[in-house]
Amino acid sequence: QVGIMESGGDLVQAGKSLRLSCTTSGLRFGDHAMGWFRQGPGKGFEGVSCTDRRGRESYYSNSVKGRFTISRDNTRNALYLEMNRLVPEDTGTYFCVVVRNSRLFCPPTYGDRWDDGSQYDNWGPGTQVTVSS
Repeated sequence: QVGIMESGGDLVQAGKSLRLSCTTSGLRFGDHAMGWFRQGPGKGFEGVSCTDRRGRESYYSNSVKGRFTISRDNTRNALYLEMNRLVPEDTGTYFCVVVRNSRLFCPPTYGDRWDDGSQYDNWGPGTQVTVSS
C-alpha cells in the first residue's frame, strides 16, 4: 500500500516563501514521476507541477512558472516544492501526487496532459497553504 505525506504548509504573508515536502512509502520512489496539485477555496483541482523520476524534466502551470520550483531527492524518497513570491491566489491545499501506472516520465511523454488529475493514481492527504495580503 502506498503512503504519501505532505508537510510544510503554513500561513504566510504575500511575497514570502514556503517549501513543501512530500515523503512516500510502499513504492520505489525513484521509479516514479511525481507532481503537485492544489485546490483553492471553492475551486477545482489545479496542476501545479510535474517532474520525471530523476527530476530532469519538469512542467509548471503558467500561474506558478518562474516562482515555484519542483525538485526531488531520491536518496530520501522526498519530493519538494519551493514556492517564492507567494500571492493570495496561491492559497489552497497542496497535494503530492504520483503519476499513474508507474510511469517514469510526466504524462506529456506518453501523449497525455500533465495537468490532468486522472493521470495520477496516488494522492497524499494535502497540506494547507494560506497566503495573506
